[in-house]
Amino acid sequence: MSIIDKPTDHFETKLYTGTGSSLANSSLNFQPDFTWIKGRSGATEHVLTDSVRGVTKELSSNDSGAEETVAQGLTAFGSNGFTVGTDGSYNTSSATYSSWNFKAGTSFTNDASATGIGTIDSTGSVNTDAGFSIMSYTGNGSAGANFAHGLEVKPACVIVKRRNASSNWQFVSKALSATPFGSGNYLKLNSTDGMGTNTAVWNTEPTSSLIYLQANSDTNASGGTYVCYAFAEKQGYSKFGSYTGNGSTDGTFVYTGFKPAFFLVKKSSAGGNWWSMFDNKRLASFNPVDARLFPNVANAESTSDSLDFVSNGVKFRATDTDYNGSGATYIYMSFAENPFVTSTGVPATAR
Repeated sequence: MSIIDKPTDHFETKLYTGTGSSLANSSLNFQPDFTWIKGRSGATEHVLTDSVRGVTKELSSNDSGAEETVAQGLTAFGSNGFTVGTDGSYNTSSATYSSWNFKAGTSFTNDASATGIGTIDSTGSVNTDAGFSIMSYTGNGSAGANFAHGLEVKPACVIVKRRNASSNWQFVSKALSATPFGSGNYLKLNSTDGMGTNTAVWNTEPTSSLIYLQANSDTNASGGTYVCYAFAEKQGYSKFGSYTGNGSTDGTFVYTGFKPAFFLVKKSSAGGNWWSMFDNKRLASFNPVDARLFPNVANAESTSDSLDFVSNGVKFRATDTDYNGSGATYIYMSFAENPFVTSTGVPATAR
């Protein structure tokens, strides 16, 4: 497996300050296809836009609502960034924002009846180098329905949201169990619930070409329209795993195999705890990483929690039960700032 020496060609956090008028953010190393924006300084919803659904099309991770068209939301994807309009969730004057940006880039359309691949048509954009795919599909309400994801390898994590009606965000990771899809294991991105088990949601494990569904409103209602974000694990770039908290300020160490740029975590062994997201750009450029946002709520940024991003993983420095409760199980997804060691032998350093 080849190492991604420059992760910022595929994922990067971009911070900006709102102006209250059309604002272009143009310092990325790539044209993003998926941008997730959250206001830091105020209570605003999380707003997620991608190039497959189209600009101005908004979904929010902190609620179950259907897709909205926000004319003054994210209005354009550019060659090295994106433009936002005047909507308050994107661009209030003097407010601060964080955006997390992913590159897909290669468009595909799969006509299932013509290709014989899958039973549901899918359209999307895929980056096989970084293991990221965005797909749009329409459900048929049939158990065992399946659609092409384009990754060419089995996904490690799949996130699905219904677009044309209210529904929960379905989040499935290989970290939940040995066979999370076949066992019906899932989390809800918009909820504090722990891991659920429902074999009526998913059907069986994905393959290197297909994702399988049950006849469920969250993933496959007849006539329901959906977006799916799928990730494959890539050495030195992405990791989807689990760990056990120890409830200590000398907290659990989580090995990722790279210096993290982004870390999303959720307690899976019980409910009642928030999702937490950290990155390498907000607040200090050194440890501890003490700025946290919460995908399941609209709250402003918190700076009361801490962990360290080190050259090969994450070391927790607080006892917060959202990510380091004693004996609790957590799942995470993480993307790299630098691989632990590049393909040319250059090591990463801690912050």
